[in-house]
Amino acid sequence: MSYAIIGFGNIGQALAKAFARNGIEVCVATTRDPQSFAASAAAIGPQIIPTKLEDAVKADIVFLAVRFESHADVAKVLPSWTGKTVIDVTNAYGVPPEELGGQPSSEVVAQAFIGARLVKGFNHLGAAVLAQDPSVKGGKRVVFLASDDDDAAEEVGALAEKLGFAPIKLGGLAQGGLLVQARGKSWGQLIFKDLVKFD
Repeated sequence: MSYAIIGFGNIGQALAKAFARNGIEVCVATTRDPQSFAASAAAIGPQIIPTKLEDAVKADIVFLAVRFESHADVAKVLPSWTGKTVIDVTNAYGVPPEELGGQPSSEVVAQAFIGARLVKGFNHLGAAVLAQDPSVKGGKRVVFLASDDDDAAEEVGALAEKLGFAPIKLGGLAQGGLLVQARGKSWGQLIFKDLVKFD
């Protein structure tokens, strides 16, 4: 199984730290030349591989950690995303609901990534919290997942556990997904809720 993070801002780097902490290799890419962020990647760990966007999208599981407005540009890199799982880490805060056609933002993203299995996840925490070790006082920091594809949700849940998090599935994009989505000037009820799960 291969992994990539598209976007290397605060959220992308926070995700990269989770991979590095667990010794799991992940490609990171932006629209820029990989050399321009190679030093930042190296500072996180040797498992973080700066890559051209065209190569990063070859991964089996792709984290979409770009601005919501940029998701369509990433989607166009491949004519078909069939066989891939895309984890939508974007937030559509500030995007007017009418631009989304009344849909949850993740459904808009899913329509752009033709053929992909889409999971909304890892987006409800701020970057500073997401970057921290998810082991907290004997518990694990929660990440919420929503998807219309149960198998994809299982797959991403297993990855979340490998990264040290406690995944909680919220159901489909139109139901549970709304709890972790921003639209217009409002945030879903679970956004920024920093929860820890104890076994």
